[in-house]
Amino acid sequence: MSRIGTESAFEVLVKARALEKQGKNIIHLEIGEPDFPTPAHVVEAGKRALDEGWTKYGPTAGLPELRESIAAYISRTRGIKVDLDNVCVVPGGKPIMFFAMEALIEPGDEVIYPNPGFPIYESIINFIGAKPVPVPLVESRGFSFDLNALREGLSKKTKMVILNSPANPTGGVIPKEDIAQIADMLRERDVIILSDEIYSRIYYEAEPVSITSLPGMAEKTIILDGFSKTYSMTGWRLGYGVMPHWLAKAVNLMMVNCNSCTASFSQRAAIAALEGPQDAVTAMVKEFRRRRDAMVKGFNEIPGWKCSLPAGAFYAFPNVSGTGKPAKELADLLLNEAGVACLWGSAFGAYGDGYLRFSYANSLENIQEAIARIKKLFA
Repeated sequence: MSRIGTESAFEVLVKARALEKQGKNIIHLEIGEPDFPTPAHVVEAGKRALDEGWTKYGPTAGLPELRESIAAYISRTRGIKVDLDNVCVVPGGKPIMFFAMEALIEPGDEVIYPNPGFPIYESIINFIGAKPVPVPLVESRGFSFDLNALREGLSKKTKMVILNSPANPTGGVIPKEDIAQIADMLRERDVIILSDEIYSRIYYEAEPVSITSLPGMAEKTIILDGFSKTYSMTGWRLGYGVMPHWLAKAVNLMMVNCNSCTASFSQRAAIAALEGPQDAVTAMVKEFRRRRDAMVKGFNEIPGWKCSLPAGAFYAFPNVSGTGKPAKELADLLLNEAGVACLWGSAFGAYGDGYLRFSYANSLENIQEAIARIKKLFA
């Protein structure tokens, strides 16, 4: 247990809630959760499923109808051929990370992962007893990998490489050319790629490219995706992995030992999400773009702050090293003095030092108020 980490967003949320109980007004820009309602037709499908009795155990791998729907969706959007036996449905995205690493990684193996990156990657690697090998995401490259560092980080002990595009916490999208170079580095190696594509539908410029779409990569890649971010279904607990058949069997064995199955009525709602109208997703991404533009513009007007334009997800990752204050100290100051909750960059790894992470999954009005409060603090 001494090797396992945590997710700082939830810790800051607890502190922010405590301040609210004391009567302080807090603007929540710390938590990575869409503020939009779950689309109405998805909610209706969930209600209908409850009325129809979808309240019992289901298959460990997931309902066949949902797995077929996911397989069709992945085949269409990634340009690869998968079937329902490639699909594992789990309660949220994290089980795919955990189960896949538990199944594949031995103590002493090495796992390459993006840094700054989602903190659970490093947490699980450490927990298993493997060696985490961080590869920096570079601001000047739109927070894509330092490809030279990735190349140098590969060794005979490398068993897994984790990709995340669009990324948390930076909002970076790995360009098509970089994906091609990464595929060339890994194609002939005995490694598995965990491609975290949970934000795949939330992008603003070029559509993200999945490494599975390149020759020879689908058979050595796990796609992690889900419903929490795209359909604002965080509380429904629905994620999935798409992977080679041999690995799906191992993940399902982990799943039956840990969770038995994912909630059946949630899965019925997920079918409606994938197969029903997508206008709510389009509208949400359009609004995220509007908020992103306002947040980045505002941050770049604050002395000592420099914020690049994120290409995906719903996070801004401003460089605040110009303020002369440590980012963790600055995050505490913003929470306690300005009533603005955010996260410090090193919560996502050492290469995040000097940055702050803000989620723009909040109203434009609240974002503008947060910027005004921060500007006042730096006046």
